[in-house]
Amino acid sequence: MLDTHAHLDFAEFDADRSDVVLKMHQAGITNLIIPGVSPSHWQKQLAVAQQYEAYFALGIHPWFCPQDVEAAIQALTSQISVLLECSRFVAIGECGLDKLYSATWPQQRACFEAQLRLAKTVNLPVIIHSVKAHSEVLSCLKKYQLPRGGVIHAFSGSPEIALEYIKLGYKLGIGGLIMNPNAKKLIKTVCELPLENFLLETDSPSMPPINVTEKRNQPANAVLFIDKIANLQKKSSVLISEHLMLNAMQLFDL
Repeated sequence: MLDTHAHLDFAEFDADRSDVVLKMHQAGITNLIIPGVSPSHWQKQLAVAQQYEAYFALGIHPWFCPQDVEAAIQALTSQISVLLECSRFVAIGECGLDKLYSATWPQQRACFEAQLRLAKTVNLPVIIHSVKAHSEVLSCLKKYQLPRGGVIHAFSGSPEIALEYIKLGYKLGIGGLIMNPNAKKLIKTVCELPLENFLLETDSPSMPPINVTEKRNQPANAVLFIDKIANLQKKSSVLISEHLMLNAMQLFDL
């Protein structure tokens, strides 16, 4: 199995990162993708990815969107050019739009569109963060028509919204929220749509599942999400894990 979204480089793992990776392997999660969030984070992110032979993406997260978008995009373009031939570099992101951070909305929009253009230029999929911004994100995706598509990270929406993304060639990242019985729209989506549309992710250290006492999420928890998806789809956990792994391999060309 592959955790397609885990911020293993974040400070929450500094004290026991190797133990977290060991637990991940013991749980059957063979590898993960570490998304990028900002130029100031990339050096540590790349070092952690190198140390654990993890896959990684490079991008600018809307929470870290700078005032000087042009300079940040130039830095991203330069970093991509250095790493483009690395087999573990699999996507652009985490990028997107977040209306909870409305003060930087113009910069977010400019930064997101620039990263979509970059993804198209280098022919990589994108990892997208979308919070209360599905219509705007969909508008951008329709505008740029990325041939490799990507994933809508931490998807929590309805089957109708899901299908809008799927029509454009995007998969849906399913993580800890699936364990919450109040996530009715997401549960309906996972029950109704085919497995080919989903990816497994944790967003570690964020979004810990409701039934786990530790406040920090970690990649090993992904097995809980597999079992929940299996229960919702009335299929075996083995079938679910194999299908989601295949989806990740196809999207990220692993």
